[in-house]
Amino acid sequence: MACRISELVLDVRDPERLAAFWCAVLGYVEVGREDDGSIEIGPPGVGFGGPQPTLVLSPSAAPKRGKLPLHLDVNPTDREQDAELERLLALGAVRADVGQTGTEEWHVLADPEGNEFCLLKRRLPAV
Repeated sequence: MACRISELVLDVRDPERLAAFWCAVLGYVEVGREDDGSIEIGPPGVGFGGPQPTLVLSPSAAPKRGKLPLHLDVNPTDREQDAELERLLALGAVRADVGQTGTEEWHVLADPEGNEFCLLKRRLPAV
């Protein structure tokens, strides 16, 4: 028997704003809300327990301090990397510098609260 990742939890200042951003990035929908203000998003029609993990945006007043020890990687599914980069920037992502050389095949970005994530080059099939 083994474990699998069912959800990722990200502490954020504004769960509403980040839920909207990540729903647009991933094609996710809101699947739940908690009394503490947390918003869970996941694949439409599947939600928690499906083949892809859900993302829980948990409210936190603690500011982000430096580079996160964990970040998300995303791959385009229906377009090439350059077109997806433009889409993500239009959604509110910004380029982030974490010491990359400029020769990488991925782009380092940050969401509207500064949480880094990478846009990888290879297209993957939509699940």
